[in-house]
Amino acid sequence: MQPVLSLNGISKSYGSIQALKNVSLDIPQGCVFGILGPNGSGKTTMLSIILDILKTDNGSFNWFGKKGSPETRKHIGSLLETPNFYHYLSAVDNLNITHAISGRGSAEEIERVLKIVKLDERKTSRFSSYSLGMKQRLAIAAALLGDPQVLVFDEPTNGLDPVGIAEIRELIKELAKRGKTIIMASHLLDEVEKVCTHVAILKKGDLLTAGSVDEVLANEDIVEISANDIGQLETILGGLSGYSHIKKEGSRLQLFFPVGTAKLEDVNRFCFEKGITLNLLTVKKKSLETKFFELTNQ
Repeated sequence: MQPVLSLNGISKSYGSIQALKNVSLDIPQGCVFGILGPNGSGKTTMLSIILDILKTDNGSFNWFGKKGSPETRKHIGSLLETPNFYHYLSAVDNLNITHAISGRGSAEEIERVLKIVKLDERKTSRFSSYSLGMKQRLAIAAALLGDPQVLVFDEPTNGLDPVGIAEIRELIKELAKRGKTIIMASHLLDEVEKVCTHVAILKKGDLLTAGSVDEVLANEDIVEISANDIGQLETILGGLSGYSHIKKEGSRLQLFFPVGTAKLEDVNRFCFEKGITLNLLTVKKKSLETKFFELTNQ
């Protein structure tokens, strides 16, 4: 399947600061693609380039297999900044103004997008009466005008409280179920892991890794085990082959195997034959946060 977006050797500098360095990646259709990186890594610059807000120094990008055009842009909705609406107007009135200025969507479509973001019951309330989460949902409703295939969000949960973050997380999941491709930059690693199917990690303009979340995380198998006598368990594991190193986490031990090589039945059999009955035996998935810090702290 043809990628929704392909970046080919994108570079961008601000004077002596190189914000992006020869970045190339593909974003598949129908995915939720998270762009991660510390402050100053180039996330917002990348989004600004693919939305034609900034020009590249070198490289190119293609939407839907071809170079961008005004026609292509109609298929992309975006939220790059803090929601900017008239505080004394209602959601409906604000979206009518957005539609009139942008030419995207129709007046009849406003009811539909407000229902998607669950603001239909507050559609006549003034924007000033909205919580931060509601304001962000209205901004997403504006991005949905015209029924775009792709949505581009820069830090969609920035500044929100836990309730607001949960609301936006569930909305992103719902939009993905509706077939939208979502590209989002974020520094909230836990949130990205909960909603994203694919991820790219940037550091000072360099692309460190990109791919499906499972592929990015799966560079080793982590087998987590425990027993009543953790000291004896640790001692006998010196005779088990196949793992590269061992780590103690509280009352548990973690064995690190090359990816795809860990066999739980072999570990269980080895321990049993050595007289130890395990009370925990599982494959532990490395968190995106762990992988992120491994890459960005190198």
